[in-house]
Amino acid sequence: MILMLPVLAEASFNQFAVVGVLLLIAIVFGVGNLVISKLMGPSREGPIKGLVYESGMNPITPARRRFNVRFYVVAMTFLVFDVEIVFLYPWATTFPSLAQDSPLNVLFLGRMLFFVLTTVIAFLYAWRKGVFRYD
Repeated sequence: MILMLPVLAEASFNQFAVVGVLLLIAIVFGVGNLVISKLMGPSREGPIKGLVYESGMNPITPARRRFNVRFYVVAMTFLVFDVEIVFLYPWATTFPSLAQDSPLNVLFLGRMLFFVLTTVIAFLYAWRKGVFRYD
């Protein structure tokens, strides 16, 4: 048992070495791009260059204007369904691998149906309240 510890430590280090190399490459790439663009890019400043760019047109309204709350509600609804997919995917990959006579089948199915049902009810509630109407 004592003789196998260095082998196990080496195996676990090799598994994390790939992640470490990937993180190192990502950091070097990000920092390298910033440094190269700072060194090689133009650095002129002026009143025209400092203007806000708005699709090639002069800005006509201030940048800090209020948005309707519906935009945020739609964004939050999108996030709810996005998170639902994140939870649904692992369930969908695990559920078919359960044994046919397993008592967990009904439990897994019931929990996911409850989860989907609560999300659909929230969506229908928002629909009925007129959240998705842009008048």
